[in-house]
Amino acid sequence: MIPSDNYQPKRPRAAAVLSLIGNTPVVPLVFEQEGITIYAKCEFLNASGSIKDRLAKTVLVDAEQRGLLRPDSIILECTSGNTGIALSMLGAAMGYRVAILMSQGASQERRLLIKQLGAELILFESEGRYQTGIDMSREMAAKDSRYFLPRQFENELNVEDHEHGTGQELIRQVPGPIDAFVTGFGTGGTLAGVGKAIKTRYPHARIMAMEPAEAALLAGECPCCHMIEGVADGFIPPLLRNAPLDGEVKVTSADAMAMTKRLHREFGLLVGTSSGANLCAAIQLARELGPERRVATLLCDRAERYFSTKLFEAIAV
Repeated sequence: MIPSDNYQPKRPRAAAVLSLIGNTPVVPLVFEQEGITIYAKCEFLNASGSIKDRLAKTVLVDAEQRGLLRPDSIILECTSGNTGIALSMLGAAMGYRVAILMSQGASQERRLLIKQLGAELILFESEGRYQTGIDMSREMAAKDSRYFLPRQFENELNVEDHEHGTGQELIRQVPGPIDAFVTGFGTGGTLAGVGKAIKTRYPHARIMAMEPAEAALLAGECPCCHMIEGVADGFIPPLLRNAPLDGEVKVTSADAMAMTKRLHREFGLLVGTSSGANLCAAIQLARELGPERRVATLLCDRAERYFSTKLFEAIAV
């Protein structure tokens, strides 16, 4: 159930933070050197700083409305960080306990933000398998009925929210027809949902998945180490199986890092590495389609959760 405009949370104070999620702006980014303009949706302006606020809001509001969340409920999810931060934020505002399962490889900033919001953080050794954490969450929920699982990787609400929310916003905000949309995938919900919305309005638009060149799963390659946090978690998520994809665009970690720094220093946009990767992919597409075509992408999260990563390691303070 997508939250209606007249939804009133059980805890009135939650309305403040819920109102800060969604309806993010789209900005035209003019890359003068390339002669290309990319339309970028600023998802880093959501309340906790990432696109995952949308998923967290939709799933928790739906669960509250359907009576799945009780006063003693504990929201439990396996996440690479952004979903955990979003769930922790809304758990605090809505009055529910939150427990987050996260790989030990996640950045220190993401861990600190989750703890600062009052959630319990449970780290696990993944050995490159995200499924490890998902299995852990299911096992914990099977033993304790208080746990509520948002199931971000398989919950169809994830797709519906982006189809009726993010996708419709993009269609309204980008001037003229959208010729292509590209973004990376973690759960697959954004790519599937926005892709469906754009394909319905513009059937000839190309919907492309950005993949790390070092871990191009959709291209049939084996997962490997890459430095684009939050995407390509070592498996193809179920929600991506019915996405209207036309192909994939590979981006190296080095190019993603370079573009992210360019967004910081040329555009003043303090975004994370996945945003840089998305822009690299969008520029590749624009070169193929022609500079007059409209290519859209997402700026997914903020830079402050990357301070301890290679993105900032060369900066002296």
